[in-house]
Amino acid sequence: YPDMPKNFQTSQYDEPIASNGHLDVELEDGSTFRVEIERAHMEEDTGKSSHVGGATGRIHGAEYSLVDYNRAGIPLIEIVTKPLVGAGSRAPEVARAYVAALRDLFRALGVSDVKMEQGSLRCDANVSLRPRVGDDPTSAEQNAVPFGTRSETKNVNSLRSVERAVRYEITRQAARLAAGERVVQETRH
Repeated sequence: YPDMPKNFQTSQYDEPIASNGHLDVELEDGSTFRVEIERAHMEEDTGKSSHVGGATGRIHGAEYSLVDYNRAGIPLIEIVTKPLVGAGSRAPEVARAYVAALRDLFRALGVSDVKMEQGSLRCDANVSLRPRVGDDPTSAEQNAVPFGTRSETKNVNSLRSVERAVRYEITRQAARLAAGERVVQETRH
C-alpha cells in the first residue's frame, strides 16, 4: 500500500456501526426506490496518489508517482449497499439518486462538507450483471440466479460521474457477455 504510511489499513469491517438498513430515494420521475444498506463501518482513509507523465495520468505509463499523505489515517465511514435488485436499466439513475440523498443528509446533519470534487465524499461503484429470468425482477426465481463477476470503479467524485460510471459498466459488461466473452474481476478508474 504505497498510499498508507504504515503499509496496512485499520478497518472495523467485521464490527459494523450499523447493518441491515435502507434509504428510500426519489427518482427523477417522482417514484421511490428503496436502496438496501448492508452495513456501515469505520476505517481509515488512505493518502492520495497522483501519477505524473504518460498519456492517461494512471500508474501504467507514468514517469513517476507522488503521494499526498495529508488525509492518510483520518477516520471515515464506509456505507455498503446490497445489490440494487429490481433497478434494471434504471440502476445508474438509482445510484446517482442514492449518492445525492446521502450527500444531502450528511450536509443537513453537518457531519461533512460533502465536497465530492475534493474527496470528502467518494463513491466506489460495483457493477455485476446476471441473466434475467421471467418478467418479475424481484421474484424468488430471479433472486436465486447468482450475480456474475463484478467490477469496481473507484473514487467517483461527482453525481454525474456516478451515473455515467454505472451506465458505462452495465453497457460494457453486457456487450462482453453478449459476445460470449467473460467479465474479468477488476478495479477500474
